[in-house]
Amino acid sequence: MKDDALFFYRTVRDFLSVYLPEQRGASPNTVKSYREALNLLIDHIRDAEDKVLEAVSFQCLSGESIGAFLQWLETERNCGVATRNQRMSAVKSFLKYAAGKDKSLMALYLDIDAIPKKKDPRVHRIEFFSESALETILAQPDKSKKNGQRDLFFLILMYDTGARAQEMLDLKVGDMNIGENNPYVIITGKGAKTRLVPIMEKTCRHFEAYRRRFHPSGNMDEYLFYVDRKGERKKMSIDNVEKFVARYGRKAREQSHEVPEHLYPHMWRHSRSMHLYRNGMPLPLVAEWLGHAKMDTTKKFYANADTTMKKEAIDKATSSINPLYSNEYDIDWKDDEELLKRLYCLK
Repeated sequence: MKDDALFFYRTVRDFLSVYLPEQRGASPNTVKSYREALNLLIDHIRDAEDKVLEAVSFQCLSGESIGAFLQWLETERNCGVATRNQRMSAVKSFLKYAAGKDKSLMALYLDIDAIPKKKDPRVHRIEFFSESALETILAQPDKSKKNGQRDLFFLILMYDTGARAQEMLDLKVGDMNIGENNPYVIITGKGAKTRLVPIMEKTCRHFEAYRRRFHPSGNMDEYLFYVDRKGERKKMSIDNVEKFVARYGRKAREQSHEVPEHLYPHMWRHSRSMHLYRNGMPLPLVAEWLGHAKMDTTKKFYANADTTMKKEAIDKATSSINPLYSNEYDIDWKDDEELLKRLYCLK
């Protein structure tokens, strides 16, 4: 392998295995996402320029080649705008890191950093369930069984805190602070940023019962949620959570059609924040509670999403004698490359 290609792949490896997880504190999901983006970029360059993988280097990158890559994502891989922008952000982050190691790459980074994000013309909508649906879902776990008690507490805490699934899995016993007048949870979010989230008294009572059964030793450094595998404790995975959330969702939907057809963990975060917003919590406070770094993120997903809330406000503010309320105006609407990637943390 030539020196320029060797430097390229070593930089990729250090970016994925050291910089992101250790220096930037990125979550495993973020590292996985960035790895996928760089894999796609490298594979595209290899195919577009008819190169072997060992010949790919920084010299293959330019504003033009990245533009072609983005176009390829949309036309050939049918990526949506959000995915296209996420891949672009990963590439920019990598090149910024590379330019920090080699100043000769700064011009390349600035050229590509100038490529703007693409705006999504679609209206952003979020999926959330009603408070009535929540009650039906929480009635599904069998509290008399150990796993049922664990799953119920997980769902209650995830709703009460609005935490992301990965944030829930990263919680340790010591992150639960209930011995005070204002109980709270310390949640570590994206970029290793922490936030203190208050919890309800009912959640505290569930935690006390859960701790007695699952953490009798009182070790505060143990992961709060775990699974038993052949007598050995293992940290619970995202797959575990997705499976039991979907299972309880299916059972609950048999009892109530208010329960969404496909229930997934992140819907709990959406639902809790939407319930708070609809019940009067100011949007800036919702943003802080969610741990959004930018207020724009909250506005994009919540302020534009709840058309029901807007309609209720309009109905309340519109006189009953308004002609729009009259039926008179009704309208009827109808090999080697594999090894190379493993060596440089691309697999």
